[in-house]
Amino acid sequence: CQVIVHDVKELTEKLFPIVEAMQKHFSAGSGTYYSDSIFFLSVAMHRIMPKEITQIIQVDLDLKYKTNIRDLFDEFDNFPQGAVIGIAREMQPVYRHTFWQYRRENPQTKVGEPPPDGLPGFNSGVLLLNLEAMRQSKLYNQLLEPTMVQKLTEKYHFKGHLGDQDFFTMVGMEHPELFHVLDCTWNRQLCTWWRDHGYSDVFDQYFHCEGEVRIYHGNCNTPIPED
Repeated sequence: CQVIVHDVKELTEKLFPIVEAMQKHFSAGSGTYYSDSIFFLSVAMHRIMPKEITQIIQVDLDLKYKTNIRDLFDEFDNFPQGAVIGIAREMQPVYRHTFWQYRRENPQTKVGEPPPDGLPGFNSGVLLLNLEAMRQSKLYNQLLEPTMVQKLTEKYHFKGHLGDQDFFTMVGMEHPELFHVLDCTWNRQLCTWWRDHGYSDVFDQYFHCEGEVRIYHGNCNTPIPED
């Protein structure tokens, strides 16, 4: 087992020029804070990690593992052609809320709708980054360009505050083929904030997750069940 520690300041210096443009669309508060760049690390990981690193699993700290994380690496083998990132769906109607204007203008859209047929957006608590595929994907790298970010945020009337998760969600609405959707059991989110904030009628359609949980995600400080 080899452990390599990366300096946050050093990473941020490399990241900032790549993600500066998207920060104003997907950061909390106003303005583009230099330190906020670290919330976009996954988006440009393929540009700042050494070429010999071809795959990375990036995870939040508020997780509890019920299985060996090594099993998650097998999911890389299930990526369809063209997919560069493995990610689970968001399990609250947060993006139903965020995309309200686009949804109002496009009443037949799947954007923000619950699974299995809708596009509820993504949750970045568990991420499989195929760095090699990210480097080689012309489409993915085009989407990092400021003009493309601007174009998509205007199309979807999108203003978020969740960093990389917002970027992946917005891109996923336009180019779902870039993503391998992980089963909800790999990122079983527990936060129920949106149930009590105007979405109780549809909440369970998003929150439902069948199967034996492999990773619990105690997002929004939600307690994780004891064994």
